[in-house]
Amino acid sequence: MFYHILTNRTFIWLLFLINLAGSVYGYIWYGFQLEQTEPVYLIFVPDSPTASLFFTIFLLLMFFGKKAPYIGSLAMVTLFKYGVWAVVMNLLTLMVEGSLHWTGYMLIISHGAMAVQGLLYAPFYQLKLRHLAVAGIWTLHNDVIDYVFEQMPVYGPLMDYLNPIGYFTFWLSIVSIGLAYILAVRPRLTKSYDY
Repeated sequence: MFYHILTNRTFIWLLFLINLAGSVYGYIWYGFQLEQTEPVYLIFVPDSPTASLFFTIFLLLMFFGKKAPYIGSLAMVTLFKYGVWAVVMNLLTLMVEGSLHWTGYMLIISHGAMAVQGLLYAPFYQLKLRHLAVAGIWTLHNDVIDYVFEQMPVYGPLMDYLNPIGYFTFWLSIVSIGLAYILAVRPRLTKSYDY
């Protein structure tokens, strides 16, 4: 049943529009930080909207019957990573501050959905190890840019916890890459060895 829903052209188009709108909103949300970012780092700062943009491109190509395993790999890894990351950061903000603005709850719901949709489309990314390797390099390099060159997203009350957040983010990247391997790469490897 899920296969028919996920491949339904109307559903794909609706998901495309939702993710496109979310990407645009995300880039607007990062506007203040982007204005203060050196041009060389610009592509690495808006993590979540770039993740949803990867998925938006993947959905558009899927709608027209095109394959895009590199885009799919980037989408799967980064959607899960930054979806979970934003949920955790907003929950930490709630713990530290004792309250959360309504937009924080909206971010928890929307980013939780990002993580889930990234995994749901695992069978359709058609990934091989080389595709996952590119996504892995991109993701881990982004962590270095964020936490070594200090270009991470600005969460006011959490800026005192950058070292543990950076450590958590690194391992979240590893888990995200591992999940992509287990759900999207390994099944194809196993199938290729079936006689």
